[in-house]
Amino acid sequence: MAESVTIARPYAEAVFRIAREQKTLPLWQERLERMALVAEDAGMQSLIGSPKVSPAQLAQLFVSLCGEAANPELGNFIQALVDNERLAVLPQIRDLYIALKSAEEGVKEAVIESAYPLDGAQLNNLTQQLEAHFGTRLQPRVVVQPELIGGVKVMVGDRMLDASVRGKLETVASALKN
Repeated sequence: MAESVTIARPYAEAVFRIAREQKTLPLWQERLERMALVAEDAGMQSLIGSPKVSPAQLAQLFVSLCGEAANPELGNFIQALVDNERLAVLPQIRDLYIALKSAEEGVKEAVIESAYPLDGAQLNNLTQQLEAHFGTRLQPRVVVQPELIGGVKVMVGDRMLDASVRGKLETVASALKN
């Protein structure tokens, strides 16, 4: 994993610089998300490593599957990935690009562990409260953890807020032991 992130970083940074200069950050995020989905497809993964498919054929197929065959910038990017045998790291390129974009926009990721799935209204309400608490804009990502029993546990960067029933029970148990 660390090796693929190291390989992906220069590509993500290059795309980010271009997107920032052209003021097309959201457009490139959409493109990278689409390309990562194509690259993660099992059929595409078998073609990526296949000696039966030439690099030119692979690049052409990949561009056509991404839906922007007329875009020369995207075509050049995909061709560079194919030539350097880097199509497989597109999910890491996407993730690194999103992290760079979020940092540029002052948005941090909030990993919200919840005992139950959250609907849209609950997530919006919780996100507003968390943004006030942490003092920054947040991009929430919900992970369902039934062992929390109830409530939520939130990680933003290196800061944690534990408002779960399990966390409260552990606090009470620790207090009783002392």
